Amino acid sequence: MTLPGRRPTVGISGLAAYLPRYRVDLEDWCGWTGDNWAKVSAVVGRSFRMRAPNENAYTMAATAALRLIQTYDVDPRRVGYFALGTESSNDNSIGAVIVKGMVNDALRCLGAPPLGRHCEVPEFKHACLGGVYAMKSAARYVALDGAGKVAIVVCADIAEYARGSSGEATQGAGAVAMLIEAEPTLLEFDLARGGSASDYRGPDFRKPFVRYVGQTPSQHGQIRDFPVFNGKYSTSCYLDETLLAMTDLFDKNASAIERWNSTAATFLHRPYRRMAETGLAATFLLALARGGAAECDRLAQLARDAGVEAGALVAELTECPQLYDRVVAGESNDDAYRCTHETLRALRQQPIFETEVLHRMRLGEASIRHCGNLYTASMPGWLAAGLEDAARTNALPDSAEILAFGYGSGDAAEVVPMRLAESWRAAAARIGFDAALDGAVDLDRARYEQLHDTLDVEHAIEPRASTFVIDRVGERRSHGALDDHGIEYYRFVR
Repeated sequence: MTLPGRRPTVGISGLAAYLPRYRVDLEDWCGWTGDNWAKVSAVVGRSFRMRAPNENAYTMAATAALRLIQTYDVDPRRVGYFALGTESSNDNSIGAVIVKGMVNDALRCLGAPPLGRHCEVPEFKHACLGGVYAMKSAARYVALDGAGKVAIVVCADIAEYARGSSGEATQGAGAVAMLIEAEPTLLEFDLARGGSASDYRGPDFRKPFVRYVGQTPSQHGQIRDFPVFNGKYSTSCYLDETLLAMTDLFDKNASAIERWNSTAATFLHRPYRRMAETGLAATFLLALARGGAAECDRLAQLARDAGVEAGALVAELTECPQLYDRVVAGESNDDAYRCTHETLRALRQQPIFETEVLHRMRLGEASIRHCGNLYTASMPGWLAAGLEDAARTNALPDSAEILAFGYGSGDAAEVVPMRLAESWRAAAARIGFDAALDGAVDLDRARYEQLHDTLDVEHAIEPRASTFVIDRVGERRSHGALDDHGIEYYRFVR
């Protein structure tokens, strides 16, 4: 209940996901490439999804949004804010309104009222963090000028890397939609005690337009979107910004170690499994570094076990290294977190690694390992899988506190504290994340390489009902008539 003179609690009341059906089993992929399956399964995951030739970020977003509306019985006329977080937009002018248009076509087809003409339709872009920025903006809308309204945020992306690159095993595609409203039934936000961080990191992970030069679009207007990335440097950026965002969060809480101990579960942006694990483990070390004498003694012992100097470890965790300065100086391959990584190697061999780190990231782990990197949808996807898992297994107590970590290369991070709402189990039971994984079609090597390299595939599968596809791409270039060159036209599959 909202008390007089108090702003309403805002949070998430529903989650829905869409994952394309084409799947690459990473054990099969290791057989094709000669990679070590034991290492890939432990570090990366078990499989990843690929969009069909007639799918893009917009079609996936629209399918997830429609599922959200139908699953949670959302009255489209109450939606005053419809935001899209993505780094895979096909259009450099608009984005969210395209998705809104598709959803409205489907709603009219189904005899339901459409999303209203007074609905705001922003798109958010900051690498993989765009969805979290969209989520926070939607919460502010609901808390301020959107009284009586609800918001929908959709995160949709396509992660693709060149064959033979170090990122190939970490591909993925999919979309997750969130229902944001006052007095939520699933998760309550505590944005005032969250953490933020940002800094420019140059060639961390980028998508400059020059990559498109010379590409011929597929018949559905698709182009390959391989990023420019630098593995070791990007890993340092992820760790650095996660620690800085957690530092901001700890500054807003009375005790870092109490905040850590009160956290029942965590959900992070996960380009691959080991990076999320490393980020969370480093956060535990940071909590110890900011604790009292007992915690500092524990950290010092971990440092001794790793053979590093405790003071150097604390300096890495609590100071702000200027990583981009290293790039300018030609030192970007240096490990800015050498002591931290050495300590984490030692920590992984101890029982407390399970009790302090791994148990906080267990929920939804079995499901999310089959998705690959979903960019903006990565953390929301894990959140959806984890809450569905918790409701099914009764793994979280009522009012449990969780932390959601968002990250965007280039470089920024957000940590959002959340608390389970009173009626969270009923809302979580409707998410349907595991159902979104059903119906996968495994690609053999030839079909995978064809789809990857040409954005087309022989004997394409038929789209499922209640999804969206690219119907055709405009070809008119006339200045005397309507020019629609390159503009996609979409179709709802009833």
